Amino acid sequence: MLRRVIDGFLQWLPSGVDRRVRVAAWLSLAFQVALIGTGGAVRLTASGLGCPTWPQCTDGSFVNTPEMGLHGVIEFGNRLLTFVLAAVTIAAFLSVFRFRRQRRDLFRLTLLQGLSIPFQAVLGGITVLTGLNPYVVGAHFAVSIVLVMVTTILVWRVYNGPRTPGLLVPVSVLAIARLSAVSVAVTVGVGILTTGSGPHAGDNSNPDKPAPRNGLDPELLQHVHSWPAYITVALTVALAILIMRFPVERRWIIALLAVEAVQVLVGIAQARLGLPEVLVGVHMVLAAALVAAMTAVMLSLRPKAAAQPAVSVELRVRVAAS
Repeated sequence: MLRRVIDGFLQWLPSGVDRRVRVAAWLSLAFQVALIGTGGAVRLTASGLGCPTWPQCTDGSFVNTPEMGLHGVIEFGNRLLTFVLAAVTIAAFLSVFRFRRQRRDLFRLTLLQGLSIPFQAVLGGITVLTGLNPYVVGAHFAVSIVLVMVTTILVWRVYNGPRTPGLLVPVSVLAIARLSAVSVAVTVGVGILTTGSGPHAGDNSNPDKPAPRNGLDPELLQHVHSWPAYITVALTVALAILIMRFPVERRWIIALLAVEAVQVLVGIAQARLGLPEVLVGVHMVLAAALVAAMTAVMLSLRPKAAAQPAVSVELRVRVAAS
């Protein structure tokens, strides 16, 4: 009987990319970004220790209690979203399980996302148990950003097929794109250090024992953070100008430029207004959007698997010269 149920369930699973697989991929990306948003809300409302223990929310209870107030609700809500993301991740993994041999790329991406759930849960526990150590908090955010990149690749692969050889642009343009991606990574990394030095420690419940900061100069780091950000914008503008000559989907580079423009404006505003919580939260979510857009741009530089093989740039040059 059990065997029959299992066989029936396996037969019900998708045998190829269909609407269920696409929905699961999009939900994976959406909830990774949402988790960054709720994690930011936890820090910016000083609710980081709203649940003072882990894995329980408080001694003797896995859920928040009325005595814990709004901070307990916010922190428990963030933990609860992790379980929702876990369910979405399992659904994504199962949606590609039946055709895992044909699409090993999708299988590996969903497996990687699945393995990240317990890792993130343990890292979140360490965050609480260390009293919101800024470096642990920063690592928690960095892993979430990497998972945004992973789930963006998942969505792309679901629609465009596995990675293909060849390029739609010359190697020189690819090099500029890679420099842009590195600049994005540096910008996000310095931003994590900047946040760890700033006023939003995540818990202000005990003035005698405030949550620790990383000890770096926040004003200096704000300036340092802006340098790779402006370099990223300059590289992206150059990349946009160059790839317009080649058969690359332009919407992704346009989206990247738009995200960068908004991110720069929000960054300047929050620095001049004294780091208001709302703008800092928006800045964090935009960091996820920035990484997703940069990932999409990098992926768009190769031909789609379903499309006709792209003529290499070198071949086009030789044909034009003959």
